[in-house]
Amino acid sequence: MSANNTSAFLADLPIFAEFEDVANLTRYRPLPDGWALAVADVVSSSDAIARGKYKSVNMAGASVITAVLNVPKGSGFPFVFGGDGAVIAVPPEGIAAVTTALAAVARWIEEDLGLNMRTAMVPLAEVRAAGHDVRIARFQANPDMTFAMFAGGGSAWAEAQMKQGRFTVQIAPPGSRADLTGLSCRWNPIQSRNGQIVSIIAVPTAQPRLDAFRTLVAEVVAVANKAGGFGNPLPVEGPTPHLTFGGVATEASALAPPGKRLKAKIKVVVAIVMTVLLYRTKLTLGSFNAREYAKQLTRNTDFRKYDDGLKMTIDVDAEGLAAIEALLENASTAGICRFGLHKQDSALVTCIVPSLRANDHMHFIDGASGGYAQAATHMKAKPVFLRAEPQ
Repeated sequence: MSANNTSAFLADLPIFAEFEDVANLTRYRPLPDGWALAVADVVSSSDAIARGKYKSVNMAGASVITAVLNVPKGSGFPFVFGGDGAVIAVPPEGIAAVTTALAAVARWIEEDLGLNMRTAMVPLAEVRAAGHDVRIARFQANPDMTFAMFAGGGSAWAEAQMKQGRFTVQIAPPGSRADLTGLSCRWNPIQSRNGQIVSIIAVPTAQPRLDAFRTLVAEVVAVANKAGGFGNPLPVEGPTPHLTFGGVATEASALAPPGKRLKAKIKVVVAIVMTVLLYRTKLTLGSFNAREYAKQLTRNTDFRKYDDGLKMTIDVDAEGLAAIEALLENASTAGICRFGLHKQDSALVTCIVPSLRANDHMHFIDGASGGYAQAATHMKAKPVFLRAEPQ
């Protein structure tokens, strides 16, 4: 597939605005032949989270996306952030560059975040030969931002193959660096306003009842929608910036190699101070308005998504949480879905901000004490109920 054909495919992807319809698989389009899936996740992420490295785990997942988006013409590649990893659809002409970026970012994650990130490049042909597919659509989060959604079972299969050691991308030599321009971690955890931050994963069973699963997703989303901002953990007016510098060292390490980070640290600190001052004084610097940026930040979050199943990190009250848990438990018992959820008091925000002057900044939401990684662990521990086949 040529670059022109790739651009045409991406431009023609279906876009939907009602998230309740995210499990309507007729809205998705199959990836063209020749594509591949770049897949990554942190090894033993639950152990890392137990050691208090939950922010680093999220940073690792976001860094993989950043590295891929920064390869030539990579900014439009569809991706999904998974908390401790990511999956990215890569056209044929981008496979070589993305493979190099995966190898380099895995080295940075090991050397600067102290985590082991496994990565793989899984050919779409292998996915389809195994009886799965990768289908893509886009959700219109707001007029300036869409997020890719993945269906067809191929993403989950590719991740499972990676964990079995297939299609591995070997880590780059020591000192290798990916282009992580835009990767940012300046926000404190966002406290729940409604009751609890809940990270939810719900996937169809091995004997899928797709119409029933689609109905389940619509019902769960409808409950979440009753919360302020559709359950978005960030307030409508955006988070309030504070003079906190806990993420400065990590962000500087993404921007510059060892021995050249002082300038990067100063740059990050100045940006934090200026943002706080402009927010508090309500002044504008050039085209940058800190309060408008904060509102845009909320609108540009990926707090809900579809990646071969429903994934959400939402802020809900006790009544809403009880309703969602009842829906998921009943569907699980009926053999419609497998699910896991994890409750916590706050959410984390990890960002990719190419420029403060544009509206294309992206913000990844996860629970602050394990989020999706813990929800996945809980899902694996649950019994699986399969519907009985008719005699």
